[in-house]
Amino acid sequence: MDKQEQILKAALKLFVEYGFHGTPTSKIAQEAGVSNGTLFHYYKTKDELVVALYIYIKTRLSACIDSNRGEGETIKATFKRIFLSSMYWAIENPTEFQFTQQFHSSPYLSMVSDEEIKKQTKCLMDFMQEAIDARVLKQLPIDLLFTLLSSQIYGINEYLVASSLDAEKQKEVINLSFDLIWDMVT
Repeated sequence: MDKQEQILKAALKLFVEYGFHGTPTSKIAQEAGVSNGTLFHYYKTKDELVVALYIYIKTRLSACIDSNRGEGETIKATFKRIFLSSMYWAIENPTEFQFTQQFHSSPYLSMVSDEEIKKQTKCLMDFMQEAIDARVLKQLPIDLLFTLLSSQIYGINEYLVASSLDAEKQKEVINLSFDLIWDMVT
């Protein structure tokens, strides 16, 4: 693992544990095993580090989701695959998921450029627009549908974390949730 990745991993751990304001850069450098100068070589400010960590995580999540449809796959099957990928990514990456939730309710979100947000969501938004155009999804503004779906994923994940269900019960809840969400948006 290179120094930049060490810094990101240390920052992730500490930001989730102590919050953005409760985590000084000196503590991040110490946790990463690098000097303060090395940290500031990669990230000029703590704000830049917070945003870079968010982009790093969202890029990994986007790669996991991959909304390209397989040969003969229906819109519903693609939608379910995207939903399941998102849910299982959140379960398998609880610290990253918690960080994104923390980030979304912070002032740092306004520091992410519109271009970066569009880049992170392009495949999913294109797919959703295709589903709207095909009259499979409700004829609602795409940003509203995206917000509804994102909110459901966050809420279901919070439920799963709080309820401490075994893997089989989690799977049942996730599949039931998909059916409910599909009914909501179609």
